[in-house]
Amino acid sequence: MTTQTPKTPVAAGTIFSTAGLQFLNKLAQNNTRDWFKANQEEYEDTLRTPALRFIEQMQPEIVAISPRLTAVAKKVGGSLMRPQRDSRFSKDKTPYKTNVGIQFRHFQGKDVHAPGLYLHIAEDGCFIAAGIWHPESKALNAIRACIDENPNAYQKALKTLHDNGFAMDGDSLIRPPRGYDKNHPLLAELKRKDYIAIKNIAFEDLCRPDVVDFCAEQFRHCAPLMAYLCFALELDF
Repeated sequence: MTTQTPKTPVAAGTIFSTAGLQFLNKLAQNNTRDWFKANQEEYEDTLRTPALRFIEQMQPEIVAISPRLTAVAKKVGGSLMRPQRDSRFSKDKTPYKTNVGIQFRHFQGKDVHAPGLYLHIAEDGCFIAAGIWHPESKALNAIRACIDENPNAYQKALKTLHDNGFAMDGDSLIRPPRGYDKNHPLLAELKRKDYIAIKNIAFEDLCRPDVVDFCAEQFRHCAPLMAYLCFALELDF
């Protein structure tokens, strides 16, 4: 007779539960294809199915922020990022991510480098983010030129973010980018290689019955930054 690990009860009306974090913890300790395959049902029950349900319920909220952003509840090719790692160029050859990533990106973007809204779930920390990560050089130059020529709207977007607990994050250049003076008043912003705003949140916030309302409110604070980046990149918003 085999004994099964009892499932963690999920409170009525909630989407995510601590069972998801427990699975990620076990995955971190057993990060192999054989283990994942043997425990895939637990992954489906505790992480993928709740994440897809979350995306589905977020869809009208995301469209209300901008009809140009997508919320697609598909196992593959939608807003839920795949669990497999791309380890081709990494020393870490473990096959699976120990986090869940959900991205609501601009419909004109084809990959993670498109402007978008993002939710990160992991045992070592959860956060909500918005912006553009590692844009290619043409897009990066366009954003910098826009900040240089249209600073006021950008600064207003930063104030909205700051007032609501967000901070700009990501990689930056050591020296001023080519063509910009070292005394430029927005030099720190021009040196950015990523234009990402991040707000750390507690996992308990994601276990609230009103998690969709909570996340939608956080994403609305990011709308001015998203609108600005899309303006800089000549994308509709």
